Amino acid sequence: MKIIPKDIKYEVETALTYFPELDSVPINFEFKKNIKKSTMQAQPVFRSLLKGKRNREYNILISETFKVDDTTFRTKDLPSDVLIGWIGHELGHLMDYEQRSNWNLIVFGIKYLFSENSIVSAERSADSFAVKNGMQDYILKTKNYILNHADISEAYKLRIRKYYLSPEEIMEIVQNP
Repeated sequence: MKIIPKDIKYEVETALTYFPELDSVPINFEFKKNIKKSTMQAQPVFRSLLKGKRNREYNILISETFKVDDTTFRTKDLPSDVLIGWIGHELGHLMDYEQRSNWNLIVFGIKYLFSENSIVSAERSADSFAVKNGMQDYILKTKNYILNHADISEAYKLRIRKYYLSPEEIMEIVQNP
């Protein structure tokens, strides 16, 4: 079962078409007022971890706005292709999570909180899953939107360059699957 806000129904459903492996996985897409340090977060529903791997449920939390320096953007106002790419990246996280045992997923979450190397690995892995599932055009549009947007600070762009696959690395995956 998927719970999807009306405002982003098209974008979520489009992104989901690239992940047929997630068809039977319960996912709740939910807008939040503010998410610290990110625009979106993919995470397992904690109580579902007690039910076993086959019964996991996930939330993809989406910040209503994201602020970069002095500019505030409404997430639902992003260009459709950019939003599809961003959601595809989050679905890439779910693909990664689905391959992990419950215990491994808990340890992974703790490492993500405290280790910069774990963040880099997780974000690059999510991008890789999305690209390998055919979303490279959307992922590239999202990267290019962020990296080429005049109102987005260099500090934010540096964070994107540091933690996520570059457009060149994405093309490398496409050319050498």
